[in-house]
Amino acid sequence: MAIPRGKYKVFGFGVNDADYMVKPVGPDGKRLECPFYKAWKNMLLRAYSPKFHAKRPTYIGVTVCEEWRSFMAFRAWMMEQDWEGKHLDKDILVPGNKVYSPKTCAFVTREVNGLLNDHNAKRGNWPIGVDRRKNKFRAKVSENGKKRYLGIFHSPHEAHLAWREEKVRLVREAAEECDDPRIAAGLLRHSVVIESGAMM
Repeated sequence: MAIPRGKYKVFGFGVNDADYMVKPVGPDGKRLECPFYKAWKNMLLRAYSPKFHAKRPTYIGVTVCEEWRSFMAFRAWMMEQDWEGKHLDKDILVPGNKVYSPKTCAFVTREVNGLLNDHNAKRGNWPIGVDRRKNKFRAKVSENGKKRYLGIFHSPHEAHLAWREEKVRLVREAAEECDDPRIAAGLLRHSVVIESGAMM
Protein backbone atom coordinates (compact mmCIF):
# COMPACT_ATOMS: atom_id res chain seq x y z
CA MET A 1 0.00 0.00 0.00
CA ALA A 2 1.40 3.40 -1.00
CA ILE A 3 1.75 5.89 1.84
CA PRO A 4 -0.01 9.19 0.97
CA ARG A 5 2.18 12.28 1.06
CA GLY A 6 2.34 13.86 4.49
CA LYS A 7 1.34 10.61 6.22
CA TYR A 8 3.53 8.63 8.59
CA LYS A 9 3.38 4.98 9.51
CA VAL A 10 1.70 4.11 12.81
CA PHE A 11 3.98 1.67 14.66
CA GLY A 12 6.02 1.44 11.47
CA PHE A 13 3.19 -0.21 9.53
CA GLY A 14 -0.28 1.36 9.59
CA VAL A 15 -1.56 4.38 7.68
CA ASN A 16 -4.07 6.73 9.29
CA ASP A 17 -6.04 7.61 6.15
CA ALA A 18 -9.08 8.90 8.07
CA ASP A 19 -11.11 11.69 6.47
CA TYR A 20 -12.00 13.05 9.92
CA MET A 21 -10.22 13.89 13.19
CA VAL A 22 -9.63 10.68 15.14
CA LYS A 23 -8.70 12.56 18.33
CA PRO A 24 -10.97 15.62 18.50
CA VAL A 25 -11.19 17.96 21.46
CA GLY A 26 -14.49 17.64 23.32
CA PRO A 27 -16.68 20.46 24.69
CA ASP A 28 -14.91 20.19 28.06
CA GLY A 29 -11.51 20.71 26.44
CA LYS A 30 -10.44 17.10 26.88
CA ARG A 31 -9.16 15.13 23.92
CA LEU A 32 -11.39 12.24 22.82
CA GLU A 33 -10.35 9.21 20.79
CA CYS A 34 -12.39 7.52 18.07
CA PRO A 35 -13.14 3.94 19.26
CA PHE A 36 -12.38 2.56 15.80
CA TYR A 37 -8.99 4.29 15.74
CA LYS A 38 -8.25 3.14 19.30
CA ALA A 39 -8.93 -0.51 18.40
CA TRP A 40 -6.82 -0.23 15.22
CA LYS A 41 -3.91 1.47 17.01
CA ASN A 42 -3.94 -1.09 19.84
CA MET A 43 -3.88 -3.90 17.28
CA LEU A 44 -0.81 -2.37 15.63
CA LEU A 45 0.83 -1.90 19.01
CA ARG A 46 0.42 -5.61 19.83
CA ALA A 47 1.88 -6.60 16.47
CA TYR A 48 4.69 -4.08 15.97
CA SER A 49 5.75 -2.42 19.25
CA PRO A 50 9.13 -3.66 20.60
CA LYS A 51 8.25 -2.19 24.02
CA PHE A 52 5.02 -4.20 24.11
CA HIS A 53 6.86 -7.36 22.98
CA ALA A 54 9.33 -6.93 25.84
CA LYS A 55 6.39 -7.20 28.27
CA ARG A 56 4.36 -9.73 26.28
CA PRO A 57 6.82 -11.88 24.27
CA THR A 58 4.05 -14.24 23.12
CA TYR A 59 3.09 -11.50 20.62
CA ILE A 60 6.47 -11.60 18.87
CA GLY A 61 5.87 -12.73 15.28
CA VAL A 62 2.28 -11.46 15.17
CA THR A 63 1.44 -9.46 12.03
CA VAL A 64 -1.44 -7.48 10.53
CA CYS A 65 -2.79 -8.23 7.05
CA GLU A 66 -2.04 -5.80 4.22
CA GLU A 67 -5.70 -4.71 3.98
CA TRP A 68 -5.68 -3.47 7.57
CA ARG A 69 -2.59 -1.35 7.01
CA SER A 70 -5.31 1.20 6.12
CA PHE A 71 -7.20 2.54 9.14
CA MET A 72 -10.32 3.22 7.06
CA ALA A 73 -10.39 -0.37 5.79
CA PHE A 74 -10.21 -1.65 9.37
CA ARG A 75 -12.89 0.85 10.41
CA ALA A 76 -15.26 -0.32 7.67
CA TRP A 77 -14.88 -3.91 8.88
CA MET A 78 -15.27 -3.00 12.54
CA MET A 79 -18.45 -1.02 11.88
CA GLU A 80 -20.09 -4.25 10.71
CA GLN A 81 -19.12 -6.15 13.88
CA ASP A 82 -20.74 -6.43 17.31
CA TRP A 83 -17.86 -4.60 18.99
CA GLU A 84 -19.15 -2.37 21.78
CA GLY A 85 -17.78 -3.38 25.16
CA LYS A 86 -15.78 -6.22 23.57
CA HIS A 87 -12.14 -7.04 22.77
CA LEU A 88 -10.56 -7.68 19.37
CA ASP A 89 -9.28 -11.27 19.31
CA LYS A 90 -7.04 -12.78 16.62
CA ASP A 91 -7.00 -16.48 17.52
CA ILE A 92 -10.39 -17.45 18.88
CA LEU A 93 -11.57 -18.52 15.42
CA VAL A 94 -8.27 -20.19 14.49
CA PRO A 95 -6.26 -21.55 17.46
CA GLY A 96 -2.63 -20.45 17.28
CA ASN A 97 -3.27 -17.83 14.59
CA LYS A 98 -0.66 -15.04 14.37
CA VAL A 99 -2.27 -12.74 11.78
CA TYR A 100 -4.84 -10.02 12.39
CA SER A 101 -7.23 -10.11 9.43
CA PRO A 102 -10.98 -9.99 8.62
CA LYS A 103 -11.08 -13.80 8.27
CA THR A 104 -9.31 -14.55 11.56
CA CYS A 105 -10.57 -11.85 13.94
CA ALA A 106 -13.69 -11.36 16.02
CA PHE A 107 -14.79 -9.21 18.92
CA VAL A 108 -15.35 -11.20 22.11
CA THR A 109 -16.47 -10.47 25.65
CA ARG A 110 -13.95 -9.94 28.43
CA GLU A 111 -15.01 -13.29 29.92
CA VAL A 112 -14.35 -15.25 26.71
CA ASN A 113 -11.09 -13.40 26.12
CA GLY A 114 -9.88 -14.26 29.62
CA LEU A 115 -11.04 -17.85 29.34
CA LEU A 116 -8.56 -18.58 26.56
CA ASN A 117 -5.62 -16.67 28.07
CA ASP A 118 -3.15 -19.36 29.16
CA HIS A 119 -0.71 -16.86 30.78
CA ASN A 120 2.31 -18.38 28.96
CA ALA A 121 4.60 -15.56 30.02
CA LYS A 122 3.83 -15.87 33.74
CA ARG A 123 3.59 -19.57 34.51
CA GLY A 124 7.32 -20.32 34.81
CA ASN A 125 8.61 -23.87 34.40
CA TRP A 126 5.35 -25.71 35.12
CA PRO A 127 2.62 -26.80 32.69
CA ILE A 128 -0.40 -24.55 32.14
CA GLY A 129 -2.66 -24.32 35.17
CA VAL A 130 0.00 -25.51 37.63
CA ASP A 131 2.09 -23.93 40.37
CA ARG A 132 4.35 -25.33 43.09
CA ARG A 133 2.94 -25.63 46.60
CA LYS A 134 5.72 -26.71 48.97
CA ASN A 135 6.60 -30.25 47.80
CA LYS A 136 3.39 -30.73 45.81
CA PHE A 137 1.60 -29.08 42.90
CA ARG A 138 -1.57 -27.04 42.76
CA ALA A 139 -4.00 -26.89 39.85
CA LYS A 140 -5.78 -23.62 39.18
CA VAL A 141 -8.06 -22.22 36.51
CA SER A 142 -9.14 -18.67 35.65
CA GLU A 143 -12.87 -18.09 35.54
CA ASN A 144 -14.47 -14.67 35.04
CA GLY A 145 -11.16 -13.00 35.84
CA LYS A 146 -10.66 -14.84 39.12
CA LYS A 147 -8.43 -17.78 40.03
CA ARG A 148 -10.13 -20.94 41.24
CA TYR A 149 -8.04 -23.72 42.77
CA LEU A 150 -8.79 -27.32 41.79
CA GLY A 151 -6.69 -29.22 44.32
CA ILE A 152 -3.21 -30.35 45.34
CA PHE A 153 -1.42 -33.12 43.42
CA HIS A 154 1.76 -35.17 43.72
CA SER A 155 3.08 -34.30 40.24
CA PRO A 156 2.82 -31.37 37.81
CA HIS A 157 1.35 -33.76 35.22
CA GLU A 158 -1.53 -34.75 37.52
CA ALA A 159 -2.24 -31.11 38.30
CA HIS A 160 -2.17 -30.22 34.60
CA LEU A 161 -4.64 -33.01 33.80
CA ALA A 162 -7.04 -31.57 36.39
CA TRP A 163 -6.64 -28.13 34.80
CA ARG A 164 -7.14 -29.58 31.32
CA GLU A 165 -10.39 -31.36 32.25
CA GLU A 166 -11.86 -28.28 33.89
CA LYS A 167 -10.70 -25.91 31.14
CA VAL A 168 -12.30 -28.09 28.45
CA ARG A 169 -15.56 -28.08 30.43
CA LEU A 170 -15.53 -24.29 30.80
CA VAL A 171 -14.71 -23.64 27.13
CA ARG A 172 -17.43 -26.00 25.89
CA GLU A 173 -19.91 -24.44 28.29
CA ALA A 174 -19.04 -21.00 26.90
CA ALA A 175 -19.53 -22.33 23.35
CA GLU A 176 -23.01 -23.57 24.22
CA GLU A 177 -23.95 -20.17 25.65
CA CYS A 178 -22.49 -18.17 22.74
CA ASP A 179 -24.98 -16.73 20.24
CA ASP A 180 -22.35 -16.10 17.54
CA PRO A 181 -21.86 -19.33 15.54
CA ARG A 182 -18.34 -18.34 14.40
CA ILE A 183 -17.16 -17.77 17.96
CA ALA A 184 -18.96 -20.89 19.24
CA ALA A 185 -17.22 -22.99 16.58
CA GLY A 186 -13.88 -21.37 17.46
CA LEU A 187 -14.35 -22.19 21.13
CA LEU A 188 -15.07 -25.81 20.28
CA ARG A 189 -11.88 -25.96 18.20
CA HIS A 190 -9.96 -24.62 21.20
CA SER A 191 -11.51 -27.27 23.46
CA VAL A 192 -10.27 -30.00 21.11
CA VAL A 193 -6.73 -28.52 21.16
CA ILE A 194 -6.77 -28.35 24.98
CA GLU A 195 -8.17 -31.86 25.36
CA SER A 196 -5.51 -33.26 23.02
CA GLY A 197 -2.78 -32.07 25.38
CA ALA A 198 -1.21 -29.81 22.73
CA MET A 199 -1.14 -26.98 25.29
CA MET A 200 1.43 -27.75 28.00
